[in-house]
Amino acid sequence: MPYCRSHMNSSSYDTLSSVDGCAVPVVDAARVKDVLERMPPEDEVIDTADIFDLLSDPNRLRLLVAMIDGELCVCDLAAVTGMSESATSHALRLLRAHRVVSARRNGRRAYYRLADSHVRMLLDLGFTQHTGERPGESPQPHLAGVRSAAHPERI
Repeated sequence: MPYCRSHMNSSSYDTLSSVDGCAVPVVDAARVKDVLERMPPEDEVIDTADIFDLLSDPNRLRLLVAMIDGELCVCDLAAVTGMSESATSHALRLLRAHRVVSARRNGRRAYYRLADSHVRMLLDLGFTQHTGERPGESPQPHLAGVRSAAHPERI
């Protein structure tokens, strides 16, 4: 349970406040300076947060996992994910606008694929941290046959 004033008596809250509170604005000025110099510009932080926000939607994540093995058209992506074609197209537009996926046209059909190996690395990291397995190495039927991150050139 998070520390909340309503769940603590007065003395425990005061102790916690004194531990968490800073009596001075900066304790380790050299370290703060180093971190500030490494900090990406605000627009890059916002763009990256937007990417993680996109990846937080289970349907969009399913679409990305479906494309790990290569490109698929909207109809096939809808069939694989159980989404309507309209919802699939909308999700793909968002992913494409943020350069997470790319598309190629063949007549009236659009084929989507992961934009680059960085997207695959994010998926690998996410699944490895959560399940202990990479999507390409998972015994789960919905992820079977997917290539591992050891071969990002195959995306």
